[in-house]
Amino acid sequence: MGIASWVSGGPVKSPFALPTGLLGHLAGLFMLWTNRQAELLPCLGVKPGEHVLEVGYGPGGLVKLLGRTGAARVCGVDPSPEMRSQAARRAKGADLRLGAAEDTGFAEDSFDCVVAVNNVALWPDLEAGLRELRRVTRPGGRVVVAWHGGTSPSMIARHLLLSEDELDRIRRALEETFDEVDRTELKSLTVFRARVIAHGDSPGVPRASG
Repeated sequence: MGIASWVSGGPVKSPFALPTGLLGHLAGLFMLWTNRQAELLPCLGVKPGEHVLEVGYGPGGLVKLLGRTGAARVCGVDPSPEMRSQAARRAKGADLRLGAAEDTGFAEDSFDCVVAVNNVALWPDLEAGLRELRRVTRPGGRVVVAWHGGTSPSMIARHLLLSEDELDRIRRALEETFDEVDRTELKSLTVFRARVIAHGDSPGVPRASG
């Protein structure tokens, strides 16, 4: 059985949703081959000394690139043990854990930058995931959420594009949870960027007590 998706309202029956076993191993290699994520790095703007979290790191392609930015700490969460194993081999030194967008397991205000690439449509609860991303982002930090699309998506990615209504829902959910939201079209990705100016200003994002 696949994991649930807010887009379909039901389970996603795909080896890419929660890679396991041999099919999961092959799915990870396929994702590494097809997802060229270097174009996303300028959107992240990672500075030396910053702490960065990738949600849904998959086989570890972007985590490996983040390790070359000068970030003081590179972390990740992914629900798949198979992906954790693959990513750990490619991104030595990164703190890679099992988890999900709605439950990262990290402390409040842990990161300067949080990024999720090509997995937002697989989250069971879009709003819960974004609230969690805001919780772990420091004031002054930023969140980047990207999905297949852009100005020149590949033939494979064209079958995965979200509708404008679905993209609008992502933008609206970001605007309800974050500050200064914008949308950018890269060559192969539709990218939403948002900032955290101060905690407690958005509905459903209370400060932790104690």
